[in-house]
Amino acid sequence: MSLFYRQIAGKQACTQMGKSIFRLAAVLYLVFLINPGQYIKQQIPSQAEHGIGGGSFYNELITEAETGIIMTPASLSIYIDESVTLEMESLTKSSFLFYDSHVVQSGENISTLAINYGLNQDTIISINKITNSRLLQTGRVLRIPNQDGILYTVRNNDSLSSIAERYRADIEAIQTANELFSDKITAGTDLFIPGARLDWTLLQEINGDLFVWPVNGVVTSSYGWRRNPFNRNQRQFHNGIDIRGNVGSPVRAAMAGRVSVVGSDSILGNYIIVNHHSGYRTLYGHLNFIRTRTGAYVAQGERIGDVGNTGQSTGSHLHFSVFKNGVAVNPRPLMR
Repeated sequence: MSLFYRQIAGKQACTQMGKSIFRLAAVLYLVFLINPGQYIKQQIPSQAEHGIGGGSFYNELITEAETGIIMTPASLSIYIDESVTLEMESLTKSSFLFYDSHVVQSGENISTLAINYGLNQDTIISINKITNSRLLQTGRVLRIPNQDGILYTVRNNDSLSSIAERYRADIEAIQTANELFSDKITAGTDLFIPGARLDWTLLQEINGDLFVWPVNGVVTSSYGWRRNPFNRNQRQFHNGIDIRGNVGSPVRAAMAGRVSVVGSDSILGNYIIVNHHSGYRTLYGHLNFIRTRTGAYVAQGERIGDVGNTGQSTGSHLHFSVFKNGVAVNPRPLMR
């Protein structure tokens, strides 16, 4: 074959090959336009989701056996010490003791402050040594701790272990809160006891919720010094309060307790004495009628007698006294 014809045949072959390559490229381009993501996923690294992840994308086939263990907390147990229990409170509350200050505003009371700061009333009362929450004065600066607990004044022969046992507290927590570097404590020192609560009776006493009113009526004579109603030239100490009432009106036990004495004399007339817990004792005098007996247990609010005018009395009323460990105290701040 001559050189001329060989050149023509070569050109035709190249043309045919070029057409085939063009057709193949066109087909691939059409496929790319229809589903471009199939090819991009394998070439472009996936972006991190929520700040976690990254790297290349792989189409991984997960079997049915594996679906039950993927992303389950139990699958992570090999990396976690099962003896360690993490609680939300331990993660959000510091074991170290810090104080903030709060200036009491008009209308605020212990209850609202406890709610606003997420603390027990016991904590605010104890830390600030409040003896009567009803007398909380506007403008007073209170210390507000970062955790619940109460102050305890160390007594002679106290130890950290005995204090912790008494309040069911953790010794290490007491040491941390008070920055103690040993077990030695000194009598007279105030210790913060994390998580401890005040005695229920003491809390009721401070809040003025210990006793209910024994009779409905108006106070005609308060606790303290007064003129003797039978001799205006003399002053006498009145160890209770007088509450006016009609003869026969019910007299009720101010707090649950056991009747210790039922009697009558020339001064108190017919009277009842009731013993209560925590060293309290109440006396009800000038009764018209007694409706209980010695040794009987009476519930708070139970009727124990009737208002009268017996003994030394200027009119029908109830004489009501409260004693704490044998000493007369003002009943008024203790009554609801």
